[in-house]
Amino acid sequence: MTTSAKLEEIRIAGKTFHVPSAEVCGRTVVVTGRWIRTAEIKDEAVIEGTVVADPDTFIAKLKESQLQADVFTFSQRPAQVSAKHEYHWEWDNWAAIPTACFKGWWENLPQVSRKNVRRSAKRGVVVKVVPFDEDLVKGVHRIYNSIRIRDGRLFWHFGKNSDTVRQELATYLDRSDFIGAYLDGELIGFLKMVYVDDLATIFHIVSMDEHYDKRPQNALIAKAAAVCEQKRISHLIYGRFIYGNKRRSSLVEFKRRNGFQQVNFPRYYIPLTLRGYLFVRLRLYRGFGGLLPEPILQVALSCRAWYYKRILTNLTFQHNKFAGVAQR
Repeated sequence: MTTSAKLEEIRIAGKTFHVPSAEVCGRTVVVTGRWIRTAEIKDEAVIEGTVVADPDTFIAKLKESQLQADVFTFSQRPAQVSAKHEYHWEWDNWAAIPTACFKGWWENLPQVSRKNVRRSAKRGVVVKVVPFDEDLVKGVHRIYNSIRIRDGRLFWHFGKNSDTVRQELATYLDRSDFIGAYLDGELIGFLKMVYVDDLATIFHIVSMDEHYDKRPQNALIAKAAAVCEQKRISHLIYGRFIYGNKRRSSLVEFKRRNGFQQVNFPRYYIPLTLRGYLFVRLRLYRGFGGLLPEPILQVALSCRAWYYKRILTNLTFQHNKFAGVAQR
């Protein structure tokens, strides 16, 4: 029986899209891309259990559906790190903290990282697990709108209204925890993590730039690791350790200093059409960041950061100019 396609809401780079989807073997498959249409499991990172139990059957059912995809991709999760299937694959990776023993993780941290967590407490930051309520939504909304540029580009969540923030925070609430960092009762940073089997994955961690000196993000990571130990979670995941060829960045260094380790696992790419076959054959799925040599990529990223910094400078100038006119 042919599985009909419908539209499913997803978020890419902080923006909401409605894309074709279909139910295949109990999983929601979504298709993205304009020139090469890639099928993947929706929210694969937080799917519990084996992502694709029987790939041959899954791919046959996917082809029978009304989804028009060129390539299907899925990952094989640790701890089985050797490839089980004969499809084309490459290494994917996680940034992971082993959290079965908080003391072991803490003692293996660099001295500067432990000092940053202690510094946060000494400077008045209180870190605690908090409920999902209106106070949290308002605090996160305020944090989002205090940041225009992050990691060298425009911040995805800047300018969103409270309703949008509430809706986006509310995913997977039945297996999520929120941790807040407070200074004098005001939320200055937060972390959301979602539990997946015996893992926890960080959905979002962000703090106000003006309070960087208080190291709230270091304190949030430490609290998350402690909560994971209490709940007998084996690892805390914070996205990828390496994105494409981007091996040097402030984010990579932050993860390294906070005890995250690179954990590799196979990701499969299965062509479904001739165009998909060429796409996989040429390894174009690696994208811009995975095809450029690292030295050239670093130059491109520096140019992007300079460009967005210039935009922010112009916006600030225009704001101050209009504010000055209004006061006259």
